[in-house]
Amino acid sequence: MEENTQKRTRNDLAQAIEKRNRVIVRTSLIGIAANLLLVAFKATIGFLSNSIAVILDAVNNLSDALSSVITIIGAKLANRKPDKKHPLGHGRIEYISAMIVSAIVLYAGLTALVESVKKIITPEEADYSVTSLIIIAAAIVVKLILGRFVKAQGEKVNSGSLIASGSDAVFDAILSASVLASAILFLLTGISLEAYVGVVISIFIIKSGIEMMTDTLSDILGRRADPEVTNRIKELLNEAPEVRGAFDLVLYNYGPNRNYGSVHLELPDTMTVDQVDQLSRRLQERVYLETGVILTGVGVYSYNTSDNESARMRNRIFEQVMSHDWALQFHGFYVDSEEKELRFDVVMSFDVDHAEALKTLYDEIGSLYPDYHLQITADVDVTD
Repeated sequence: MEENTQKRTRNDLAQAIEKRNRVIVRTSLIGIAANLLLVAFKATIGFLSNSIAVILDAVNNLSDALSSVITIIGAKLANRKPDKKHPLGHGRIEYISAMIVSAIVLYAGLTALVESVKKIITPEEADYSVTSLIIIAAAIVVKLILGRFVKAQGEKVNSGSLIASGSDAVFDAILSASVLASAILFLLTGISLEAYVGVVISIFIIKSGIEMMTDTLSDILGRRADPEVTNRIKELLNEAPEVRGAFDLVLYNYGPNRNYGSVHLELPDTMTVDQVDQLSRRLQERVYLETGVILTGVGVYSYNTSDNESARMRNRIFEQVMSHDWALQFHGFYVDSEEKELRFDVVMSFDVDHAEALKTLYDEIGSLYPDYHLQITADVDVTD
């Protein structure tokens, strides 16, 4: 019964990934169709009215359509099955495709800026019609609806590319509104702000491209894991009666919703290797089924169960270590009274030099227990 339940859950996870890709592709296709339609209308209006701002707005929509194409290609390639050369799958391709999209947006912004500056130096008078203004207004409404839809779908399936595209579409609507406002101002007063509005649009496009690029770069470099996920994993591990604590949890991301991890469990020194093996397998399965994270490594810290003196030593050392602001967590304590060995780990903040902090701890704890051989490990503040 339990095995059948686990198989069904695994199948559900596989189906969820497939469903996610279908949503990404379908939403991107809608975005492509809408943006190409807007490109056709805006480009026509821009050339007929000799409006650089409208033409640049059309170029921006074209870059959005191209971005959606790359998003589709990235999603398809990322969903390829693992192979011998890439045993952990191809999920990170989505980050590469997102980086390409951001580069396209950045290039479009720089090109638009150059053209706008040229129009400031050698101005040309625009010629708007009522029909063109109506079409621009309709395009603003379309972009607002498209942006909200794409962003909602992105949040639904945890797609950074779709979320970014949706936010960008809403922002495009605001920029198009500025184009419309400048056109109305020109018709009413004869004052042309076309080229200057183009500069403003260009700057915002460039800013959007840079933000997309830096955000994707953080994914490629490896960002801090989602606290909601890591806290849930620790809760699941700590629910086992044998586990006194779960520490040193590290998640390794290989694409959206593709996470591997490692952790240390603090277990009683009376457990046998066979018992630890059974426990770790059971916990690995549970974590995977409930969070989708695969724990590839489960290390062990043992704690003393039969020595009252070691408990007193632990409390004394804990107070000494945690008296430092840079000491965030104390764990993995174990003392071997016969061999005169004492070991523990300390999670240190990024604000302190770990080598200097370790020296301080060795000096302080060494003065408290000079007869013991110390083994202090400095852990990095990787997850919450």
